[in-house]
Amino acid sequence: MTDLGELRRETAEPGGPLLPAPDVRTAPADEPAPAPRRGAADPVKALLHRHRELCEQAVDPLEIAAGLEAHGVTDRTAARFRHRDVFSLAEELYARVPRDGDSRPPAATAVPRARADWIVLTLLPGALCAASLTALRLTDGQTRLLAAAAGVLAVALALRAALRRGPLSTGDRTATAPRRSTTASWTWWLIGYALLGDGLLGAAITGGPDGLPTGAAEGDWPFATAPVLALALACAPAAWTAHLFSAHARRRLASSRGLEDFAASARPALLGAFALFLCALAALLALSAAFLDEPFAHPQTLALGALLLLARLLTVHGFTHAPKVILVATVTAQAAALATVFAARLPGCAALATPVDTLVTAWGPAAVPTLTCGAAALILLVHASRRLTRASAHTHPERPR
Repeated sequence: MTDLGELRRETAEPGGPLLPAPDVRTAPADEPAPAPRRGAADPVKALLHRHRELCEQAVDPLEIAAGLEAHGVTDRTAARFRHRDVFSLAEELYARVPRDGDSRPPAATAVPRARADWIVLTLLPGALCAASLTALRLTDGQTRLLAAAAGVLAVALALRAALRRGPLSTGDRTATAPRRSTTASWTWWLIGYALLGDGLLGAAITGGPDGLPTGAAEGDWPFATAPVLALALACAPAAWTAHLFSAHARRRLASSRGLEDFAASARPALLGAFALFLCALAALLALSAAFLDEPFAHPQTLALGALLLLARLLTVHGFTHAPKVILVATVTAQAAALATVFAARLPGCAALATPVDTLVTAWGPAAVPTLTCGAAALILLVHASRRLTRASAHTHPERPR
């Protein structure tokens, strides 16, 4: 048998080529190297089998990465598959799936563009609301009642159209009709309370009201029209801030190389869009109060606007359960505050109104919507900062609507 040490000395002689020592364990040169075994020892193949439908339907690796994140796969999990992050793992999964050669354009990273139709539609509720309030000021009696009914119907239809197009549209992100979670009825209650709730609560605390609201600011049950006008006008900045956040998230999704990296860039964008909307709403509220000659109602209106924006953003991106639960809880709290005041008029039930009476005496009727909507908005903001900063919330392409 050949001495290995002697072979090394022979190959290391001066003037001779320095050759590596042969390895007796390697296969002969004329035999092909055996292919690496894949199967039970290939964890990526097992992952591909488990998520085959996702990998086959994905139009690019980013959609697979977001889908894996939605199923609980993190960058730390990807390290067990010998990949530095989920994006790298998704690229291998995408490459392993056989495809028919079609070249569909990547949809997950397409940045949505502003369109003239949804821009006009988001301006329509505010314009119709301003026209309706102007008509109420110029009419009285039966004519005022008809103008109010026509204005409510027109604003409702315009708002519905605005929510069916552009960044505030849910598209096909939500579930099918039998399982779709709607928040429309609870939203209308909150807007109705902003219009009538403070006046009704203030009258109830003093023993009223003595009649139905007349729409006059000096009446026994006054309207608060400035908050409603500001919220209607705020449809436009709400759509723009949602568009800016969505566009930023799509761009960062294309350039990020990890889920934590994407979340770290998406969270400031979400908070910035939220703050920008609140600034726009505050400015619109000041203009509305000056136009209608009403006192400012900043705290409760800003809290309600923040709540409605966050609930809509979560619904648009497919997270419908939390907005519905929070809106129902908010409506229940406001209804309970009114109910306890009226229930306290029953014999032996005077103590029921003590908490609301104390709150209204200290802070005024606006304290009820400010506290309820403010607490609800804070909860949704924390929830949105966790859900809307995930890559899986931004993978659905923006379709023509």
